[in-house]
Amino acid sequence: MISSTFFFLFSQLGVGMMASLLFLSPRRIGNGFFKFASLTAGILMGVTLAFDFFFPSQYRSGNGPVLLLWTSVILTILYHRVIDLDRFKPALMLLVGVTVTGLAAIVWDALAFTRLMPVARMEHWLLAVNQLAAAGLLGSVLLAMVFGHWYLVIPKLSIDHLMNLTKVMMGAILLRMVTVVATFALLKLEPSLPLGAVLSTLMLSLTQGIFFWPRLICGIIAPVVLAVMIYRTVQLNHTQAATGLLYVAVVALLFGEFLSKFLLFAVQLPF
Repeated sequence: MISSTFFFLFSQLGVGMMASLLFLSPRRIGNGFFKFASLTAGILMGVTLAFDFFFPSQYRSGNGPVLLLWTSVILTILYHRVIDLDRFKPALMLLVGVTVTGLAAIVWDALAFTRLMPVARMEHWLLAVNQLAAAGLLGSVLLAMVFGHWYLVIPKLSIDHLMNLTKVMMGAILLRMVTVVATFALLKLEPSLPLGAVLSTLMLSLTQGIFFWPRLICGIIAPVVLAVMIYRTVQLNHTQAATGLLYVAVVALLFGEFLSKFLLFAVQLPF
């Protein structure tokens, strides 16, 4: 359980950060931030692979996801070197490669996951969409928080870049909300899992409810409120306050997504 949770969470952080870089331009910002962000993402993915080597997941069939993530790490290292040389077009191609292989690793890991309840024969694809949304959410909020500090390095940097990342984060939060609703919607199509019984277990059971409600509060409700506050703060050009709020958002979302992974093992359904 711990190994799969670690692989899910940290691969999503690393891949999501690299995917979110696609919404920024190194020509306008400079390559310094992209070098730092890619180094951070590469370390996150490298730690994920090292942990998986020593503690391989017991709930995955095959090593395809691990091999794809290795490919993503190698491409990230190449990206870090190429962007350092101001070779922006080759760097963009590598960044796309990192994103495609990284997201493919996340999808494959979801499709190879062996501990799921049947949901209208869509349970693995439902988990895959949930994990992709989580990658976008975790990566975008972490990248936005790191980028907020870049205004200390380049004080005259346009606020538009942070606004773009804020919008990406808000879109990711919306997508994550949709995936949670989709899980409940598809449960209505599965006769072996009455929706009422599932809701009762999640919301009223002491063992599951103690994790489900904090998951909703930290992973959905609090991020929505924080996203609005961050958006308004960025509109006021107050980067330090926005960065502070992004810190809180990172902590809340990490806690919320960790509980989401815990519920995946406890209930065998993606939320």
